[in-house]
Amino acid sequence: MYSIEVVNLTKKYGSFVAVKDFSFAVKPGEVLGLVGPNGAGKTTTLRAMAGIHPPSEGQIRICGHDIVNDAVEAKQRLAFFPDEPRLFDYLTVDEHLEFTAGIYRVTDFRARVEPLLEELELKEKRKSLPTELSRGMKQKLMIACGFLHTPEVLIFDEPLTGLDPLGIRRMKESITRRAAAGSAVILSSHLLHLVEELCSSVAIIQNGARVAYGTIDDLKWQIAQGRGDVSLEEAFLRITKAPAESGTAS
Repeated sequence: MYSIEVVNLTKKYGSFVAVKDFSFAVKPGEVLGLVGPNGAGKTTTLRAMAGIHPPSEGQIRICGHDIVNDAVEAKQRLAFFPDEPRLFDYLTVDEHLEFTAGIYRVTDFRARVEPLLEELELKEKRKSLPTELSRGMKQKLMIACGFLHTPEVLIFDEPLTGLDPLGIRRMKESITRRAAAGSAVILSSHLLHLVEELCSSVAIIQNGARVAYGTIDDLKWQIAQGRGDVSLEEAFLRITKAPAESGTAS
């Protein structure tokens, strides 16, 4: 069974088609990279998966639950991490976590909070308001809130923004650890070396349409065509320079 199923997703804003007929799936424990040029439709896709913007056409299922018709069950099983932290100005770090625990009915809240504060280096900031936090610390707080209910699906939009080198290393470890524990992960980033390091498969979107989809090794092999290995960055640049039809991979 797939934890994430996106089937023929189309998203329109008036007459503008932001995403057209986009499909992919992610199994438990798999990390899929969603990459594409600026304006390709990545964030629109992620927000549709999180239930923020409903699909115009197609279906999105989270652990078998339709994100539109069974929204509560679907959203209970996911965490969406946007590229910009959305926090409450008048809640401390501790209060953000307590509020989140209440929403998701986390009964062992106290037992879960301490390890998260330790993992994300927030212990010394637990009484701080968002206005007292750096950009990176705000990012960590948002991620801590998302991890709190142990979601089966994690959706990241540029997860390393604002983090220092140690924070980047620990965030990569956090993502890898949760995938190893069975979470299905979507990782959207312009940092292709990060995608290549953490992801087993990749979906490339351009002008709202899927132009490549498969394991990273398979996509690199197709581009190399027997002349030796290439990086994901080189494969991405070659694929996105080609017309969508000729670059499509199943």
